[in-house]
Formats: sequence, C-alpha cells, structure tokens
Amino acid sequence: MAIQKGSGLVVDEWTDLSRGANDDVIVTDIRRRGEKITRIVNIYDQRDTQSGERQARKLNWQRVILQGGTVLTGDINAHRSRWDPRCHVQRNAAFWEDAIDENGMEVGNDGQPTHYWTREDHQGKWVVDLMLVNRPISRWLILPDDHAARSDNDVIEWEVEAERQEEADHERVVGWN
Repeated sequence: MAIQKGSGLVVDEWTDLSRGANDDVIVTDIRRRGEKITRIVNIYDQRDTQSGERQARKLNWQRVILQGGTVLTGDINAHRSRWDPRCHVQRNAAFWEDAIDENGMEVGNDGQPTHYWTREDHQGKWVVDLMLVNRPISRWLILPDDHAARSDNDVIEWEVEAERQEEADHERVVGWN
C-alpha cells in the first residue's frame, strides 16, 4: 500500500486485529479530516507449510470488517466463478464467499486475470488477487507488467469513494497512559 506524503491522511495500523495471522493480514485505518474511516485489510491467504492451516482465516473477521467502510484486498488464493469467469474448479472459496455475503461486500474485480502461471507444458491465468468492498469503488485497474517487480501476480491500482461524516465538534486526543 502506498500513501502520498503530505496528503493529509491519518493512518493507523491495528496489530491487535491481525494478531495470530503471522503477518498474513495487515489491518490499516485511513482517514482525512471530515471523512469516515476506510479500513484497508491486506491479505495473503496461503497454507502454512508446517501446519497446513490458513492463518488469515483464524481471525475474528466480525471485528476486522467495518460496515460501510472496509476494503479487503490481496492474494486470496481462492478459485470461484463468482469472481473468475474462466474458473471451472471451485476451491478454497467458501470462507471468502461467506465473508462477502455475511458483511454485505461486493467483489471489486472486473474478471480480468491477476495471476499467470506456467507448469511444464501448460499455462494459465486466474483471478486470485481480489478486492472485496462494502464502499463504492471509483477506480480499479491492473497496471502494466513493469510494476510487478518479479511477481507472478499483477499490481492492482484502486480507489474507493470517501464518505463524509456529519459535521460535529471533534476533540483531538494525542497519546494516552
């Protein structure tokens, strides 16, 4: 995630919400004065090589997802025709489909492949890097290959619409005991 310096954004990382996911989930809140918080959750949902578990799925997602202001994005490693029109074998998707349905989220992807693979004589392309949102998307595009930095996954640039909060008196609190 990149944030422009001097943009006036306030950024908070919530390590308590991602505890136990072994850095497979990073929870960050971003806001600008007068706007509601947008929570961005970067996810890498991969099986742990030793335990075989998917650490990202161990979290209390009801605490992580803010209604009306969350973007879940990352390498989800789930295959489903709901987000990949070329998908013929559904796998590892039930967890994420439940998260979408239970939290009023939508798939922000447009069906373009985000991952390309070659094994022996076979090549393929999948949609495994997802953007799941419960806030309107104003921009979603895959950047050209030169942005990928030796990855087999594409770099996706996106924007969501910021929601203004009602004007009210706010007291700024800095630090605590």
